[in-house]
Amino acid sequence: MRRALGIAILLFQLGAIAYARFVPSRYFCWAPYDAQNEYVIEVVINGRALSDSEIRARYKKNARGIDNRALQHVKDILAGYETSYGAKDEARVTLRYRINGGEEQLWKWPPE
Repeated sequence: MRRALGIAILLFQLGAIAYARFVPSRYFCWAPYDAQNEYVIEVVINGRALSDSEIRARYKKNARGIDNRALQHVKDILAGYETSYGAKDEARVTLRYRINGGEEQLWKWPPE
């Protein structure tokens, strides 16, 4: 029984790692994500731009930073908040980011 349970756990982990290689979030990937993501979060609610400290309080994430995980993690944090706690605020969120110093890219909430 122990052996079967151990094999099942290892097979699950192997499957999760394989799955993580083909999705943008990579939550189950054991290997470190090898990208440096520079990002800036801008939020406007009712025509007023939030300050960096207000953004930090809202998302528990700095308004400007560098993250070495998949950038999808940052997007998931923003979208998760805006679809739950912040849904009534009708915030306009802009995420500007560069992956490994490449060209600046843009992500917006709500999706256009």
